[in-house]
Amino acid sequence: MFKKWIKAAGIRALKTCAQTALATIGITAVSATEVNWAAVTGAAALAGIVSLLTSTGGLPELKKE
Repeated sequence: MFKKWIKAAGIRALKTCAQTALATIGITAVSATEVNWAAVTGAAALAGIVSLLTSTGGLPELKKE
């Protein structure tokens, strides 16, 4: 069961990181050369960590089984 949780939580966290990175790029970029990559990376990493912590409360994907 733990292996399934890790996989499901990891997929959720990766999706959250990607969504946050895209949103942060859109917010911080005035032009393609002016993206604040430190802010993008930090926000995406933090969102991924929060996603994993939130997943400890349970994942709907695993309740189907």
